[in-house]
Amino acid sequence: MNTIPTPFDAETWQQLPGFFDKLPRPVHLHMWGIEEASDGERETAVLCRTLAEHFDKINFKLFSRRKNYNFWPVLGIMGDENGKPVDYGVRIIGWPKGYQITSLITAIQVVSFKAQTLEPLTRIQLAQLPEDVTIEILSAADNEAGALVAKIAFGLAVANEKVKSYLIMADEFPEALVRHSAYTLPHTVVNGRTHIEGVIDEPMMIKHIAQAVKR
Repeated sequence: MNTIPTPFDAETWQQLPGFFDKLPRPVHLHMWGIEEASDGERETAVLCRTLAEHFDKINFKLFSRRKNYNFWPVLGIMGDENGKPVDYGVRIIGWPKGYQITSLITAIQVVSFKAQTLEPLTRIQLAQLPEDVTIEILSAADNEAGALVAKIAFGLAVANEKVKSYLIMADEFPEALVRHSAYTLPHTVVNGRTHIEGVIDEPMMIKHIAQAVKR
């Protein structure tokens, strides 16, 4: 198995069966992009295709670009119900390389396990959301802390249909840094108006979401 060329380093490749061999539910990876258009789109397609070829619970499908996205590729991590994809609103924008490979692994696990690690209080608070919430996390390949925040955001999206979570590879799309006036990564934006710099935990994320929906 380790002799097969893969988009992962040797250490990560050895660890992947521990992450994916016992997933309780199938996961669908949907990528929007043109594989021949850019290095990021090509490498993301190779990454997802490799996972689908080697792990039974992971499926992959490639779609053309969509007009409502500004950056490519867009990777949707979907759940499954009776063999059909279920969209929880979990997205990775850009090629998930470096430390954000961890974010992709986490997203697959969170979706398959239906965010079982979320605290009960968090689920109760989410159930009281009065409006839709969009969480954008700006991170980068060399930003290890971004994966920690992404795990929380992905879990919230899976747990409540009003929440959508986007991890944006800001090193690939510096326009996103300029748009959000982000100087420190990870940089989290809730509903386009509440900004949080650095690592935050689950209760703090819920607190900022509550502040954002009150404005």
